Amino acid sequence: MRKRDQWLAAPLGAGLAAALLTGCGSEDGDAAGTGEHVVMGMSDEVLATDPASGYDPGSWLLFNNVFQSLLSFPKGSTTPQPEAAEKCSFKDNTSRVYSCTLKNGLTFTNGHPLTSEDVKYSFERTKRINDPNGPALMLTSIGSIDTPDKRTVVFNLKDSDATFPQKIASGAGSIVDHEEYPADKLRTDHKAIGSGVYKLDSFTKGEADFSVNGDYRGPAKPKNSGLTLKFFHGAQARLKSAVQKGDVDLAYRGLAMRDLADLQAQSLGGGKSLNVVEGTGAEVQHLVFNMKDPVAGKLGVRKAMAYLIDRSTLVRDVYKRTAEPLYSVVPAGITGHNTAFYDKYGDRPQPAKAKQALREEGITGKVKLTLWGTPIRYGPGTVPGLRQIAEQLNASGLFDVDVKSADVATYEKGVAGGKYGVYVKGWVPDYPDPDNFVAPFFGAGNVLANHYTSPRLTAQLIPATAEQPSREATVGDFQRIQDIIADEVPMLPLWQGKQYAVAQDDITGLQWTLDSSTVFRFWEIGKSSDS
Repeated sequence: MRKRDQWLAAPLGAGLAAALLTGCGSEDGDAAGTGEHVVMGMSDEVLATDPASGYDPGSWLLFNNVFQSLLSFPKGSTTPQPEAAEKCSFKDNTSRVYSCTLKNGLTFTNGHPLTSEDVKYSFERTKRINDPNGPALMLTSIGSIDTPDKRTVVFNLKDSDATFPQKIASGAGSIVDHEEYPADKLRTDHKAIGSGVYKLDSFTKGEADFSVNGDYRGPAKPKNSGLTLKFFHGAQARLKSAVQKGDVDLAYRGLAMRDLADLQAQSLGGGKSLNVVEGTGAEVQHLVFNMKDPVAGKLGVRKAMAYLIDRSTLVRDVYKRTAEPLYSVVPAGITGHNTAFYDKYGDRPQPAKAKQALREEGITGKVKLTLWGTPIRYGPGTVPGLRQIAEQLNASGLFDVDVKSADVATYEKGVAGGKYGVYVKGWVPDYPDPDNFVAPFFGAGNVLANHYTSPRLTAQLIPATAEQPSREATVGDFQRIQDIIADEVPMLPLWQGKQYAVAQDDITGLQWTLDSSTVFRFWEIGKSSDS
């Protein structure tokens, strides 16, 4: 649950059967890589090179390219396929025993063999270190791990967890060399020893250099001979300038909304030869209601707001169409998505129905509310977006709404302490399954701190989806969950982000790096030669 309700800058759901290994550089990747070296700019930070610590988007970008997991998400798909594994499956009908068989001949970039011992060590190490900034919380369902031989790993789960394959296909499943990484502390030398598509050659404050791992054994086929990742440390204007001048081949993560709109207009208008590539994202943002608040805790107030908020205007005027209206808690592109809020409340303000909802609650005067946000964590559009929403509500004559913001530390304390009636939460998924948009919010110990409970969700529907290995078979339950949320309105979905990259016109393959899996695949990016 990355994080995380953390912001992705201008973002972010039947897999292919993995081929058996048949030898060097055939169906399992291209040992040397092809094409030119690529230079990429990013304004986000990479906070960690050790998978037991990193739980931010920048760090996972590194992990997904340098380390292998047992499974991975193929381009354009939200169903994991074998990666370091030859095959994986549940061994029971309760989704509690999961077994994987490793491919033959796997090695780390230092030449050490990758065996089941390394897999067991990697998961147990992450759990043991339990870094507060790391992904250990994603692995809490693991009870024990057995390694009956060098190629077999068996995970014994404490509870049914049909999403376990998706979890271990993420950055949380990165496999490290047990001889290179200490068992009870983090590695701090900014080096990374993995078995993934790329090797990390160097990592400094200014840039990270990657070369193709010629010993990689997996399905990826690198379209470049290496990549340099330049860090702009939040300097959005400098990143825009760099891609405009050609100092970087492409810019990803961190361009301001107005800059994306400007570059898109230039591209469409026949300006400088830059391509703005748009992809599906899975980042979402919601208004959350404190169910114990004397005002926001009233269902009639929440329904009235649902009838009045105009998402289309919000994403047009504030987000410059870099996001799309969201009408349910499970975003488009993810299994089970529906449009429950659209179906119930419509897509344009309905003051008459809002007034009726308030009158049924016994409210006859204006509803006084404060919308709370924080200006950085969920993106620069957060506070302006709240102001737009306040204007919409006040224009109805039914509300008297103002907006307040706080720095992130103060804001999180206020949310946890129940001081806010209505506040913003953003979410970037760890894995592209509807469970990751439902269980963290409405399951036991939900991360919203809004005092919402629904026995039907926590005792029936969410556990039922966790026991079902076939994710397609969960669609009905997830749609029922979304309908219940629309009826009870403990939160109000606002928008779903898109992903963008801006690239020179000789860069190819970006369409395969911007999908709802949120995996940015270095190996899909190509650069044509000057000749």
